[in-house]
Amino acid sequence: MIIVMKKDSTQQDVEKIVEVLKEHSLGANLSTGSQATIIGVLGDKTKLGDFDFELMEGVEKCVPIMHSYKLASHEMCPDGRVVEVGELEIGKKKLVIMAGPCAVENEEQIMHAALGVKAGGAQFLRGGAYKPRTSPYSFQGMEEEGLKLMRKAADATGLKVISEVVAHDQIDTAGKYCDMLQIGARNMQNFRLLREVGRSKIPVLLKRGISSTIEEWLDAAEYIMSEGNYNVVLCERGIRTFETATRNTLDVSAVPVVKERSCLPIIIDPSHAAGKARYVAALSLAGIAAGADGLIIEVHPNPKAAMSDAAQQLTPESFGQLTKKVGELARVVGREI
Repeated sequence: MIIVMKKDSTQQDVEKIVEVLKEHSLGANLSTGSQATIIGVLGDKTKLGDFDFELMEGVEKCVPIMHSYKLASHEMCPDGRVVEVGELEIGKKKLVIMAGPCAVENEEQIMHAALGVKAGGAQFLRGGAYKPRTSPYSFQGMEEEGLKLMRKAADATGLKVISEVVAHDQIDTAGKYCDMLQIGARNMQNFRLLREVGRSKIPVLLKRGISSTIEEWLDAAEYIMSEGNYNVVLCERGIRTFETATRNTLDVSAVPVVKERSCLPIIIDPSHAAGKARYVAALSLAGIAAGADGLIIEVHPNPKAAMSDAAQQLTPESFGQLTKKVGELARVVGREI
């Protein structure tokens, strides 16, 4: 349930409501928007019994939230949440660009990638240190050593670091080097992992599961947010369909649906959707046109020599050309890079 305050309500009115909720062992999530202040009721509202908040000073109305996801819902924060990663903000007018190789392979590779994506306009260096591969015989990543190399390259170029964790016992290690943690498609419903990254309070990029509905995806975000970590960004990376021309099918329609149902920012991963570098630019533009808040793109100094996902990785030069196109489109749709 949310409690919508009147425009002329006072801080004292809000504090009295929060006090009543505490008396009933319930929590409160405050959202001060451009139109009104909204108080989200956290917990089992049956504890309130017959108590009627609409009789209290400053209250305009009470509205039940019918979704299973509460904190991630649009009703809880109608103006949308802005996710803060240091001084960077995701979910405002400025688009966020994350770029880098599928996997960290060596110091020279990740440094060249960092220099290339920085020149192309990226704010984040992405790269895999822990690699959840389909085959146990494929390259599994450099683990902590890879994270160290990413941090070194990012610090040298002024970039933030984002990398994936695939198990809850990797969070503390990754947290020493990463500004943002990624939960990949395979782990979207790894509820132990979701709760632990929620408790870490480190900003999280949550990718959509390969066969997951939007509601399941938002429920996964709720697991993170229920532990007190509201800095969650969603990532549409394509879903599995009958089509084989691309690696996955990019669900562009997920962007406006998420914007309607949820308060969380959403970005697009065109690399994993396409599976082929030549389609990445078109899918990137489609995502931004649909209203996405940014992109995460795979970029490698020499894609042909990449140890994983070689076919879908851009060169730094082609990445720079792409971001120029994104910048031109951004101005048309009222955004900027």
